[in-house]
Amino acid sequence: MKDRVLRRQDRPEPVLMLAVRGREPGTLIAVEASTPAQQAALLDPAERLPSDEPLAVLAPQRIPLPGGPWTWQPADRELPSALRSLHVVLVVGHYLPAGSLAVRWAGDLRADVVVVQHGLLTPYAPPLPHGATVLAFGDADLEFLRAGRNDLRGYVVGSQLLWNALQTSTARDTDAEAPPVYLGQLHGAEMGRSRKAASASEFLRDTGASYRPHPSENDILSRLQHERWRRRGITIDDGSIPLKDLDRPVVSIFSTGILEAAVRGLPAWSHYARPPAWLEAFWDRYGIHRWGDTPTLAPQTPSREPAQAIADHLLRSRR
Repeated sequence: MKDRVLRRQDRPEPVLMLAVRGREPGTLIAVEASTPAQQAALLDPAERLPSDEPLAVLAPQRIPLPGGPWTWQPADRELPSALRSLHVVLVVGHYLPAGSLAVRWAGDLRADVVVVQHGLLTPYAPPLPHGATVLAFGDADLEFLRAGRNDLRGYVVGSQLLWNALQTSTARDTDAEAPPVYLGQLHGAEMGRSRKAASASEFLRDTGASYRPHPSENDILSRLQHERWRRRGITIDDGSIPLKDLDRPVVSIFSTGILEAAVRGLPAWSHYARPPAWLEAFWDRYGIHRWGDTPTLAPQTPSREPAQAIADHLLRSRR
């Protein structure tokens, strides 16, 4: 055990990359991964900022960024001189490398920390940084995030991810009787893998659904499970069709994809055999219907684009 602990402690810290546009940026955006959720929550707002607005982005590697020109450099743990004028940092949390470092720098400069919600919330969501401002999808999520906390400010801006899904809503008829696509979540830490696999197996067998692995299902245990299903004649979706282009019903446990599908006009449900109480509460909070019920209704979308609301908040914060 001691040897394993020592090996983990000796593991080198990840090297982050810092991109800077303009001189003395007042805003820093910390990106953890190139996923649709983080693109919507962090980089879509960056696109709504004025193109001549000085800006900095912290990321695990070089990523496409709006505007420019951008100057890239490796990020040390110490605050770079180029960021001495920071007033606000935008993060999805401080539990991963980029957000952790950004929040640390914000503390050094007494800059505002703004946490933008980028997905649906379970009770296992990491706690928020002390004194942060929260930009939430809706009133229920804001209440959930601030429960038991008197140090957090919060505003409702809506979900840019769902806003983007609305722009690709389908006008064509969808065959509600077609076998659904099951959006996998074997990677998630909220529930045991074996129970998730057993529940999915039962559903796939009974309905003829295909299984679409989550992009993070690339570990050996997930790949072995996919192979077991293939041997049983279950179709494993290769992901060649983007989620936004699916035209079949969608089922998952607690994936944001359920609401994305509902916004696009596709029949969408949740399914999990013998759900724990927190999962049922989660379904109720988001209005997600269970398999066998009527399809999930599309959630209300705000009148104002969330990315623009986030960008405007950043501009107000840094003045």
